[in-house]
Amino acid sequence: MSYEYFMSMLIPMLEGAKATVLLFVIAIVLSIPLGFILTLAVRSSIKPISYLAQTYIYVMRGTPLLLQLLFFVFGLPLLPVIGEFLVLDRFVAATLAFILNYAAYFAEIFRGGLISIDKGQYEASQVLGLSKWQTTVRVILPQMFRVTLPPIANESVSLVKDTALLYAVAVPELLHYAQTVVNRDFTIIPFFIAAGIYLLIAFGLTLVFKYLERKLQYD
Repeated sequence: MSYEYFMSMLIPMLEGAKATVLLFVIAIVLSIPLGFILTLAVRSSIKPISYLAQTYIYVMRGTPLLLQLLFFVFGLPLLPVIGEFLVLDRFVAATLAFILNYAAYFAEIFRGGLISIDKGQYEASQVLGLSKWQTTVRVILPQMFRVTLPPIANESVSLVKDTALLYAVAVPELLHYAQTVVNRDFTIIPFFIAAGIYLLIAFGLTLVFKYLERKLQYD
């Protein structure tokens, strides 16, 4: 295989990787804070809000991401009355589906982090005279983020791999360009190149999260 041929495969696949990375960045930046808001809603003393948030999380976690993706891309425009106002660009619709889906998973991760914090931490904060806000911001949240960092890292790597689902709704991304070359040239080399690119992105993420874990180590 010549260098020129290799580059002719690699360059369009790197273009597709841009969409993969862009989707990942937007989804991770928006789904994490949305997940935290959902966690607060679940723990709300206002029962309707808590039940609504729990139902949302149950539905988003209990149905396949691919089904949600198809609904946002192809189903929204078919809704009665409001469908004509919901015709979105496919990439935008897919990104919205990813954000809403992963927010539900992050909400459960944050909920688990909050549950893991010993009640003695709250009592100790009261003894020290900290207000509820100070206790939350200065005592609880730092510990919660430290506990939840490994599962957040795991979900982030899953998100990178799930971006390949864009292929199912005809949004050009890394796997789309790999499959195009495979069909054109009858070679499986693009699949190996695509796997290498996914692994590189996952490796970069792993390094970032390991760095954050070291920064948050107390001992």
